[in-house]
Formats: sequence, structure tokens, C-alpha cells
Amino acid sequence: MTRIFMILMAMALFIPTTASAFCGFYVAKADADLFNEASKVVMSREENRTVMTMANDFQGDVKDFAIVIPVPTVITKSQVNVADNTLIDHLDSYTAPRLVEYYDSDPCDQIYHSELMSQAAPVAMMKRADAENKAKALGVTIEEEYTVGEYDILVLSAKESDGLLKWLNSEQYKLPKGAEKVLGSYIKQNMKFFVAKVNLDNFEKSGFTYLRPLQVAYESEKFMLPIRLGTLNAKGPQDLLLFTLTKKGRVEPVNYRTTKIPTDDDIPLFVAKEFGEFYKAMFAKQVEKENMKTVMLEYAWDMAWCDPCAADPLSAEQLRKLGAWWLKETSPKPMPNARLIAPMPQAVDTFVTRMHVRYDATTFPEDIVLQVTEDRENFQGRYVMRHPWSGEASCEAATSYYKGLADRFEKEAKTLANLTGWDIADIRKKMEENGQSFDMKPTTDDTPWWEKMWNN
Repeated sequence: MTRIFMILMAMALFIPTTASAFCGFYVAKADADLFNEASKVVMSREENRTVMTMANDFQGDVKDFAIVIPVPTVITKSQVNVADNTLIDHLDSYTAPRLVEYYDSDPCDQIYHSELMSQAAPVAMMKRADAENKAKALGVTIEEEYTVGEYDILVLSAKESDGLLKWLNSEQYKLPKGAEKVLGSYIKQNMKFFVAKVNLDNFEKSGFTYLRPLQVAYESEKFMLPIRLGTLNAKGPQDLLLFTLTKKGRVEPVNYRTTKIPTDDDIPLFVAKEFGEFYKAMFAKQVEKENMKTVMLEYAWDMAWCDPCAADPLSAEQLRKLGAWWLKETSPKPMPNARLIAPMPQAVDTFVTRMHVRYDATTFPEDIVLQVTEDRENFQGRYVMRHPWSGEASCEAATSYYKGLADRFEKEAKTLANLTGWDIADIRKKMEENGQSFDMKPTTDDTPWWEKMWNN
């Protein structure tokens, strides 16, 4: 049976198938790949202009792919684009929660932490006349019809939900129980419906082996993410990663709470080998704590810099391709007879917000209404490993340092247990096995001082 994959998890319906400054070394990140079938959406917003980029990792026969997305206005062909997957993947990596590490310095030098940083099938489209007549009889209007890249697209409006439901069903969109009520609410808001299917001929000619993200640009006072349709036939909670790009500041939901994920906690060294498992467990526990009724903030930062970087910042050109239309093109115009030199990096006037939502129809009964704020306070999900000094240390300060390590390690163990729900006895055992003995002592060197002096 072909697996039904939800694009945007909550927005799409498918054609039926058979189924403060931070200094440290960045070492790992928790990107979308950790979460099975997590949908990714990028929304760029400035004034009343929105560009929505919808990542698509549909798995199955492309002939079985199609989506229905409520949009606030009619979308013409020039307002639709096919994007590059790598842009969203880059943004995901750049904003992902991260693990960083510090190395304690020699306690006899009275320096405890270094301050170095590294960056790190098809259903053929009906002829226009036949389609319009069939739709008109059901109170459905085909506002636009066109092909962009490997997608055939229709933009619909409707008078009644039952007519739209019948039309979608006749076009092989088998909607789940309860869809008519949801469609009716969108119709009352004068929303339109963006319908996309794969054009097989164009897909084969494209040379791609996967479906690329679809982008839609429009002007509307409404700034929202429709999620209700997809919850109707979902099997359990869904994960959505929402990235926003703005000129002013952080984006937040109007009709749901925003909760920051725990950050800046010191955790044991062995987590470096299990960071994915750690983050999934930690995130699940925070969602449970909030009764799955909040939007989790994972990252909010000015795109001009990062500390530490989990990936290189996106360039102005890349951000423009993701919808940051307010950015100027950065390619310099060469001066006559001038020697070509590499341009200086330009400040990027873009603020990025990363929100992670785990939801179902009960906990998130409404679409997510968004607003742009002027809050530019930096925030990132960041977890810290501190390596103890393991070299020779024979001074009074070293005695005090090693005496305090047991308390420090125990605090890290309790922090990890509280964040994840993991058994603290297992945590302590893994710490002992990975260089964090609760009875750690300084190493000594009995080499005579004169031999050290002469390096014999």
C-alpha cells in the first residue's frame, strides 16, 4: 500500500492512495530529521505581503500526490514558484537546537572555561470548459488554472461546502469525516482553495527524483497557517516546524500560547552520543507538561549573526528566494577597468523565528493566527557539555576544583533526568562510563623537576 504522507501535516489533503553571547564549540544539532514525517513551512511576512514555502517529502508514487490548501486570495500563475529543497534544509540546520561543549582549563591557571567559538499519479486535468461546467453546477468556480514546474494547479472558490466537497470527491480527493464543516468555515471567511497535483510529463522532464517545495506569494491582511483540514484524517499527533522571516522581529501566534523550550542547561558528556534521543525525549516531556496546547519557540535571532552557528547563515540571495522580498540583491556592479575583488559581507535585515508545534484536532482546534512583533531578543535552544580538566594539576585551587566536580556532575544528572524523564541511576552509570567519575581526582606527575626543566 502506498503511504499517505501529509504535506504541512495539517494543511494538506491527498488524492486517495492505498495508504547573552554564547561561546563554545558547536557539536550537534536537532533538526527536522529527528521527527518522523515532520512538516516544514517557511513564511516570509512584511507589510501585507506573505510568501509561503511548503516543503514536501512525499514518499510514494508521485501520481498519487495532490494537496488542497486554503488561501486568503486568488493565486495567479505568476504568484506560484517551485523552490529548492536545500534552502529549507539550510534554514532548518541554521536554526536547529544545538549542543555545544566547553573544556575546563587548568584550575591552577585560575581559568575555568575557554572562550573559543567555531562556526559551524497523475489524474489528468479535465478540459477547461468541461471542468468549469461541472464545477459551476456545484457552486464551485475555477478562478485560475495553470502549470508551474511539475505541478498542475487550480485555484477554487465556492458558495457552499457541500458543493465543494462533492467536487473534490469527484476529482478523487476523498476527504475525511468532518471536512464539510471545516470547508464551510473557510468559505464563510471568503477563503480560496489552492489545489495542486503532479504533472507527470513535466516531472519526468525535470530530472528530479523528488517533488520540490511549492511557493505561494500573496497580499492579504490575514497572516495565518491553516492546519485544521489535515487534522481530520491524522493518525495521532503531528509535528510542524514553522520558520518565519520578517524585517521587524519575532513572530508569535495570536490565538495560542508561546512557550520557550528549556535552554542553556548543563548536561552530561555522554549526551553527545545520544543528542537526538535526548532532544526528542526533552521535547516530548515539555509538550506533555503544556498539555500539547502551546507553540514551542526553538529559535529567534537576527540572521546577520549566530553564536554558536549550527550552519552558515543564509545569504541575502537565499533569503530572497525564501520570500524576503525586502532585501536588495547583493551582486555588486563592477566599476570600469576595476580589478575584481570579493565583496564584503553585507548585514542581512532579516529576523528568523523557528516554532515547533505538536498538535491534534483537540488541542489545536483553530488555525494558527500569527502576528509580527518588534521583539528582537535573541533566543536559541542550546545545551552545554563541560569537559573537566584531565591534565596534571597539583595546587590548592585544583583540590577545591576536583572536590566540586562531584556536585557539578550530580546537578547535571538531575537536570537531564528532569528534562527527559530518564532514569537517574542509568544517567549516573553512563556518566561514569564516559569520563565523569563522581570520585574524580587530579593526575600527578612524579617526574623530578630538573628532568622537566631539561626535557630529558
